[in-house]
Amino acid sequence: MTSHRHNSDPRDIYLDAARECILDVGWRRTTLTEVARRAGVSRMTIYRAWSDMPALLGDLMTREWGELVASGVDVASSPAPGAIADAVVATVGALRENELFTRIVELDPELILPYLLARRGRSQELIIGVLAAAVAEGGRAGTIRSGDPVAIARALVLAAHGFVLSAHTMLDDALDAATLDAELHHLIVRSLTP
Repeated sequence: MTSHRHNSDPRDIYLDAARECILDVGWRRTTLTEVARRAGVSRMTIYRAWSDMPALLGDLMTREWGELVASGVDVASSPAPGAIADAVVATVGALRENELFTRIVELDPELILPYLLARRGRSQELIIGVLAAAVAEGGRAGTIRSGDPVAIARALVLAAHGFVLSAHTMLDDALDAATLDAELHHLIVRSLTP
């Protein structure tokens, strides 16, 4: 597997190596030593950047999920309920299909629990920030209902958690993912419409 980043920051090379390790053997079996070996650098080079695997994983998840959000629809340029719903549904779908996210959920689901049960992560804060800005802009334009933009954004993120992590438990022969995603879209549009 080759690097999917073309950045001059050497940390991206190290994060790519960590990503490869996690995809190959899972997080529990990935070590900073193995990351260094795959990146072609000394262990001390990696240890200078990250003191332990949780710190490295945090940076990797922030980069990975941040890129998904950044590559999504620019909701700030069209802050209407439908555009925001489109962006959220697209991001939910991209997360469900992201190979790193899928691998973590399959092999090491406990890594996700702190972000669901104990605290918000940097990626969640990024998503909340993007959504809150769109909601605020839509509120000023009269296309989004009144209310605290941060509270609305956080509620949308909470709703999206279930569609990212648990949608598969609601699918069967009678209901497919597209139908369920359409319901998420409807839920978001209805919750944002003035």
